[in-house]
Amino acid sequence: MMHDLDPQDSIYSDKQKMAENSSIIKKILIVDDHPLLRQGIKQVIELEEDLKVCGEASTAHDAIDLINRDKPDVVIVDITLAGNVNGIELIKSLNERFPDIKTLVLTMHDESVYAERAIRAGARGYIMKEVASKNIINAIRTILSDELYLSEKISKKIIDKLVRGSADTIGISVENLSNREFEIFQLIGNGFSTKEMAKKLNLSIYTVESHKKNIKEKLKLKNSSDLAKYAIQWVIMQNK
Repeated sequence: MMHDLDPQDSIYSDKQKMAENSSIIKKILIVDDHPLLRQGIKQVIELEEDLKVCGEASTAHDAIDLINRDKPDVVIVDITLAGNVNGIELIKSLNERFPDIKTLVLTMHDESVYAERAIRAGARGYIMKEVASKNIINAIRTILSDELYLSEKISKKIIDKLVRGSADTIGISVENLSNREFEIFQLIGNGFSTKEMAKKLNLSIYTVESHKKNIKEKLKLKNSSDLAKYAIQWVIMQNK
């Protein structure tokens, strides 16, 4: 015997399905200072029925505001951002303040230099922009499954370091630098002056000089000339 369908039952069923679907959809926040890049990544992500870009930001400050408002499941972060807080520092802050949110680095910066540092800060994955269009969805789904997403090359490097329990002298010293100090160290190695670094990083010349002093102390270098030689040597080694 068939029973007439109560309209209220139908409405309730539809609402229930909508609620279930909304809980399945994962929200993504994109933090990058290039609007066209954000738009391109957004288009790739939203081809997936269960993924949605809930917001975009170009600075760490704006990202925090959007995170407080939208509570995303994943935050995609570039290392270089507008403002005076870089992506690594943002990831570290998010890991402390929002431990349930997973972060994925999407950047042009060499993974051999930054990937391990990003993971130590709390990132769950690292992907280069040059392969983003074909790998970004896999990367997002991997970190949503509570797994790390790294290239085979970097995975082997990290595992090898754990097995050997050591690294080259320069590597160990540089790892002792803070994220900002490391950023300045790289710029020194690439020939930037103090004034140029201050402008690029939106810092005062005094602050840059203070960081350089700390770098020299941590690397046990006597003067700025030794620091420049050491930084240039390190950059050359990374580019081999």
